[in-house]
Amino acid sequence: MPLAITGGTGFVGQAVLDEAARQGIGVRTLARRVPEDRPQVEWVRGDLADHAALSQLTEGSRALVHIAGLTNAPDPAEFHTANVEGTANVIEAAKRAEVRRLIFVSSLSAREPHLSRYGASKAEAEELVKASGLDWTIVRPPAVYGPRDVDMFDLFRFAKWGLVPLPPVGATSIIHAEDLSRLLLALTPSVPGVNKHVFEPDDGREGGWSHKELGAAIGSAMGRRVLAQNLSPAVLNAAARIDRLLRGTKAKLTPDRVGYMCHPNWVVRSSAQVPAEIWQPRISGEAGLKSTAEWYRNQRWL
Repeated sequence: MPLAITGGTGFVGQAVLDEAARQGIGVRTLARRVPEDRPQVEWVRGDLADHAALSQLTEGSRALVHIAGLTNAPDPAEFHTANVEGTANVIEAAKRAEVRRLIFVSSLSAREPHLSRYGASKAEAEELVKASGLDWTIVRPPAVYGPRDVDMFDLFRFAKWGLVPLPPVGATSIIHAEDLSRLLLALTPSVPGVNKHVFEPDDGREGGWSHKELGAAIGSAMGRRVLAQNLSPAVLNAAARIDRLLRGTKAKLTPDRVGYMCHPNWVVRSSAQVPAEIWQPRISGEAGLKSTAEWYRNQRWL
């Protein structure tokens, strides 16, 4: 019985497919555009609004890992369509196919839904999962980084020139995509201690990383001493307007993102740790950031 996955062509989804291949796990994956470089994956063409595709995805599956979702959008209203309505469609398909186990990839931003439309959409989707009647587990990753990541990549690119722009003073947790992938796969069996739990995984660094520490660590990964500069909300909002002018609908820095970036505490809670017998992180922040920088260089992104 294959494992069903949504979002298999995204950053985290591709890391999950890599890990599933290493573990010899058969997967069936939903995608708008089917890639040609993963012949071992059973692909289902479609999206979260395609009920027929979702039925095909879930039919005969042993569990469903719901990764797909919108993390950035020029129009914040799009978050509800993708993250809330899309999750409702996934739950409906799982119930029709009698797939009992659901692992939902949410976000730490769901802890503070008033800060952003993105966080609010993830919080609303979590409530749908909790009310689904399925054997669910919710995973709220902090900042995810690693090969193929395009969001934190800009910080590495800035570090190349000796500067890392940062949000206002605060702290955050991080997790390497490979560690997150191992966790998602480890949660697919329905075992004691995981059902109906909300987990907040990280790299194991107690207290997380202050923004300054993270900026310096990215500089070190790039072999540079950098100026890690905290920026005010006003400066970040101005930068978001400039990014919109330069990149249009493809802008990475949006006012919605500024809303949650300026929150001072995105550190995972010890009360939401994954039981150690289920999963533990293997990749420290220092090692992961260094290997990620090497991947960017090898792929000539830098």
